Amino acid sequence: MELVLERAYFKEGTNGTLFCSQAFLCHTIELPWENNKRNISCIPEGNYEIEPRFSKRFQHHLIVKNVTGRSYILFHPANDAKKDLEGCIAPVSYLSGIGKGLHSKNALQKLLSLVYQAKERKEKISFTIKSQNYENYRTL
Repeated sequence: MELVLERAYFKEGTNGTLFCSQAFLCHTIELPWENNKRNISCIPEGNYEIEPRFSKRFQHHLIVKNVTGRSYILFHPANDAKKDLEGCIAPVSYLSGIGKGLHSKNALQKLLSLVYQAKERKEKISFTIKSQNYENYRTL
């Protein structure tokens, strides 16, 4: 299974679109890019490994592995990046502003379902973060 997060960077936050095998899955919100500084920045673009994880705080969620200079980067529910995130990624069903979204728990459940199914099939799960490619879009 291939997950690709295409990001758009803004001063106030980072909005993204998450694709699974080239099909739209959900949107994402993150903190703005601040040179990968711990707790205040989104993580760098690149290829990562993700694994399911469980904690009392977030219950079932995902952890992003092998992030240079960072640890415990999670996919977990949040609707406001500035208030609810410390470098993690929040899947959301709808974007409501820069770094803000709605129905994060629903989006996370959709993502978790796909990841757990891929794990059951013993598929490799790749995760790539990159900038949005506007060449794929037409103008009207």
